[in-house]
Amino acid sequence: MKSHSLRVMLTCAFLAVLGFFLLTEHRAHLFGALPYVFLLACPLFHLLLHRRHGGHDSDPQQDRKQAESQDNVERHSHG
Repeated sequence: MKSHSLRVMLTCAFLAVLGFFLLTEHRAHLFGALPYVFLLACPLFHLLLHRRHGGHDSDPQQDRKQAESQDNVERHSHG
């Protein structure tokens, strides 16, 4: 157990040093790519966040009815 925590601490320290040098030595490259990272993140967030509800073509009233019926089932099943 002790060797595992030491390994995790050493890995975190190595990644911190690596991140520091990456940021200081390649700042122009990283900041130059930042707008593209945001543009690529938009579709990813769109896909991930629209999974939680029915998407663009879902009917809000139908979604609400399903949620209410599920709540009713849960209330009756608990006694």
